[in-house]
Amino acid sequence: MATDAIQVQILGLMPAASGMAVFLGNENKTFSIHVDHGVGTSIALLLKGEKRERPLTHDLIHLILKGFGITVDKVIINDLRNDTYFARLTLRQIGPGGTSITEIDARPSDCVAVALETGKPIYVSKEVWDKVSDMTSFLQELKKKFASGEGIDEEGGGEEKEEGNGGKKGGDKPPREGGGKGSKKG
Repeated sequence: MATDAIQVQILGLMPAASGMAVFLGNENKTFSIHVDHGVGTSIALLLKGEKRERPLTHDLIHLILKGFGITVDKVIINDLRNDTYFARLTLRQIGPGGTSITEIDARPSDCVAVALETGKPIYVSKEVWDKVSDMTSFLQELKKKFASGEGIDEEGGGEEKEEGNGGKKGGDKPPREGGGKGSKKG
């Protein structure tokens, strides 16, 4: 992995006004991405290690990749433009002709869910890392409220204001997720 990316883990998952906030980070910094309820529920189930009776979308993706002998190498949240996060899923396939590496543009939430499903690392580009504000103390405060039974208000505890404008304080909306067409690198 290039030195321009930082490995992160999921540090928290909290309800938000328009879905769920997934807090990502490490011992140095925390930031969040907002995801829709469906993907947020999938991520929550994966974090709990709960077995689903029937495969959900991210289970299905994993089964399809596995069926074709394709493994996930990593995911990287690689860009933040106009309050929208972008990510790439790096896939590897070993065949008779050698190894093929493919990178696919995807929503960060889907990448996070696939990384959890496959046990692979999540990275953030240094450029994105430098753009987002540190939300470590905010997450710690939210966790204290939940632990004490206070919870958060219906508006999502104000995290959207903390995170708007690319994670910088003072914004009025959370960064959105982006995605796009895949590209193949061999």
